Amino acid sequence: MRLLRCGHDAVLVEVDSLVEVDAVRASLLAASGRDELGDLVELVPAARTVLAAFRPGTGEHGRQAVREILDAADLAHPVRTSPREITLPVVYDGPDLALVADTAGLSTKDTVAAHTGAVYTVAFSGFAPGFGYLTGLPEPLRQPRLDSPRTSVPAGAVGVAGEFTGVYPRPSPGGWRLIGRLADDAEPLFDPSREPAALLAPGDAVRFEAAG
Repeated sequence: MRLLRCGHDAVLVEVDSLVEVDAVRASLLAASGRDELGDLVELVPAARTVLAAFRPGTGEHGRQAVREILDAADLAHPVRTSPREITLPVVYDGPDLALVADTAGLSTKDTVAAHTGAVYTVAFSGFAPGFGYLTGLPEPLRQPRLDSPRTSVPAGAVGVAGEFTGVYPRPSPGGWRLIGRLADDAEPLFDPSREPAALLAPGDAVRFEAAG
């Protein structure tokens, strides 16, 4: 683990795995709730880092508090929390569903059952506003991206790539294997008029439910 200064009032924590990212995020969030990090204003997890930003003027005090909390934390076992639970209805008719099933050695029905049977965790957000990288994908569905990315993926498309699954919140290029799409009555993943604008946040528990 490395702690790097980011400007005057933030620190970037570098770790080696998503498990450690989750442990760092959960440990700092729990400490903030106990007022051990009372000046913390934002936590931004990524694939191998967590940025902790503090109120202006916090400076070295915030960085030292982060170091003390993480030195005492067990990064191999994240702090247990009670996450928000979100269910996303999905129509499983994606253009790559048969490819994913064939690669996994499953029928399309069993592929859908595998995807809907897991509970996922939002590890971090990125790529596009509202896009959450979800971990917990069953091993047979962990597959490479397409050899040739699509120039346009429709909003609401549900895909898999590597160890992640996720939903495209808006039209964009993309190389994930698409297995379905959000149902028409699903809540938007990103709505600037909503507070918060993003439906999914790091630490949330997500389930997919077959619709239609």
